[in-house]
Amino acid sequence: MSEYDYDLFTIGAGSGGVRASRMAASYGARVAVAEEYRVGGTCVIRGCVPKKLFVYASHVHEEIEDATGFGWTVEGAKFDWKTLIANKDKEIDRLNGIYIGNLEGSAVEIVEDRAVIKDKHTIHLVNQNRDVTAKTILIATGATPNIHEVPGHELAITSNEAFHLDELPKRVVVAGGGYIAVEFAGIFNGLGSETTLVYRGEEILRGFDNDLRRHLHMEMEKKGVTIRTQVVFEKIEKTDDGLAVTLNDGTVIETDAVMFAIGRVPNTKGLGLENAGVKMSANGTIEVDAYSRTNVDNIYAVGDVTNRANLTPVAIREGAAFAETVFANNPVAVDHSCIPTAVFSTPEIGTVGISEEVARERFDRVDVYKSTFRPMKHTLSGRDERTMMKLVVDPASDRVLGVHMIGPASGEIVQAVGIAVQMGATKAQFDATIAVHPTAAEELVTMKTPEPQPTAAAAE
Repeated sequence: MSEYDYDLFTIGAGSGGVRASRMAASYGARVAVAEEYRVGGTCVIRGCVPKKLFVYASHVHEEIEDATGFGWTVEGAKFDWKTLIANKDKEIDRLNGIYIGNLEGSAVEIVEDRAVIKDKHTIHLVNQNRDVTAKTILIATGATPNIHEVPGHELAITSNEAFHLDELPKRVVVAGGGYIAVEFAGIFNGLGSETTLVYRGEEILRGFDNDLRRHLHMEMEKKGVTIRTQVVFEKIEKTDDGLAVTLNDGTVIETDAVMFAIGRVPNTKGLGLENAGVKMSANGTIEVDAYSRTNVDNIYAVGDVTNRANLTPVAIREGAAFAETVFANNPVAVDHSCIPTAVFSTPEIGTVGISEEVARERFDRVDVYKSTFRPMKHTLSGRDERTMMKLVVDPASDRVLGVHMIGPASGEIVQAVGIAVQMGATKAQFDATIAVHPTAAEELVTMKTPEPQPTAAAAE
């Protein structure tokens, strides 16, 4: 009989923790997973899934407007926020049930409690006031929204609360410039809120290809979002008519809601990691090696809590690699160098590989192929929206280093294109692929002439 209650005890039942736990159990391990809120984690319960449902809802008003160009007359259309919230909650409840069923079907014990580490093999269950032991411990507690602690910050909401507002705010100010900020700015604007996006940097979506960043900025403003860059909040005050946001340039914005989307921080506070001597960085990030192992030999961590690539599919892949490594005697290290990703902004972005800017830092010469065009749908709808497709190529090897696009279905397209980039496909292989016509994606295999090389002055 084992000296421990479990072979694996996972803290956190989000996407990474669930995948790791189920796979470990499939290899014969005795597994329990502790979750103090709801099984499914941020992505399923209060993140990407409900967010994308909101994105769908926010697009309907444009689809109604576009219908006129196709001969349809739509009258009496109305939006009801409470109906959207209720239907979203039903879907989240369904998914929560599926996650629970999958764990139970895999013989993983679900512990509905807060788990705190007492030492490298002991976990204290707070509400039950008892201890359990495990040979291996996996931390998969994700991340939590960051708050800019200016005066009045308690009046603001984060993405957590945005999914449960009683009413849709008529006016909203979103602070931030990353995935969550631009996505929610598009959601609120699309549902009819007067929306302002405030970002401290020079341009939104830091780290993405600059052409994508500029293009999205332009399209969001065309749709009615006010974007203020290189300014920050100084204070938030309650007024008779709602809230007042004061920026550091003296501007005061009257609004009904303020949403902080200024990044997320690892959810490690109160986990007792220090009791086991787990090494963390100053912001609470758990430091791990290529196999997700901490400095404590039997404690591992996957997902956003490690702050490597904070995306749900990455957490799932890390969880699977952990289970393979520890319980199947098959060491697997996740490659974080080429990750396809989508931003469900309006319009949406799909990207894989490195940006033009990074490529020019790494290679002596870079070829860029770019196409900007009006989506076919809008030739009849009349909407002023442009799609952009871009390839970044190393001319020495002809390898496609990056694919970047913005426009309808970009997220779906980049999933397939990501396979080619991951495999090291060349521009010649892209060109040899027959186009699917008429589609937007055919531009990726029909662009023949690279952009002119930047001059020395332009590079400076």
